Formats: sequence, C-alpha cells, structure tokens
Amino acid sequence: MIAGTDIFVVDIKVSPDNDIVVEIDSPDNIDVDTCAAITRRIEEVFDRDTEDYSLEVGSAGLTAPFKVRGQYLKNIGNEVEVLTRDGRKLKGVLTAVADDGRFTVAVPTKVKHEGAKRPVVEDVEHVLDPADCRSVRYNLEF
Repeated sequence: MIAGTDIFVVDIKVSPDNDIVVEIDSPDNIDVDTCAAITRRIEEVFDRDTEDYSLEVGSAGLTAPFKVRGQYLKNIGNEVEVLTRDGRKLKGVLTAVADDGRFTVAVPTKVKHEGAKRPVVEDVEHVLDPADCRSVRYNLEF
C-alpha cells in the first residue's frame, strides 16, 4: 500500500499475544485517514479466522527517538537532541545525512579565538554514527 509513496515504515512490533504495532512516517504529516487506510489494507491480507490478533497503525511520535534513515532526512534543518553512548548530550541543528547513515549536527559552542578577549558562540559540526548514539530525537521546546 505504501509502495510508490513517500511513506516509510519506522518499526513493526509483534508481541507473543499477537498484538501488532506498525509505526509509519513521511516527510509530510501522517494523518488518521492514512493510518486507517493502511490498517484496512493489512486486515485484508491477514485472516482473523486463522489467527486472532490486534492491530495498531500509527505515526511515529514527534519526540520518539529516530529509528530509520527517513526520520533523519525528514528532520534536516530541525533542532535535535543527541545522547551519545559515551554520555554526551548535544543539542543542535541536523544539517546533513550521509548515504552511510552518518549525520551531522551543528552545535552552538563557545569558542575563544586567539587574541580575543571573550569567547564567541559558533556552530561546531559534529559528525556522528547512529550506532554511537543512545538516542537522537527532535528537540521540541516551547
């Protein structure tokens, strides 16, 4: 059903009790009608008479950690929060995503230049591998 569209699968979970949860996302917003249409299409393929199950199709949460490359691409230009495996917490703008999955975050950092009296805030780019991160998520601030 999503072939040929910009919708992509973020995660599929199936519990031992046959509770199926499908998370989807898109560069545009996912609406309830889209989730309902995908739910109906899945239900056409699965036979409840053969196997009983519950099905939930929804969009990936706004503040949920990124799981797939599409979520990184969708958030280029947005502020993200990165928690690295070595305990660092970085907040900055996601500026690029490479084909190999590595991504670049521009983090505002105080930098003191030689001969300057005071440090200035400059964006310092950090190139990170998702495998080196505990979580990367959209930074929602009010």
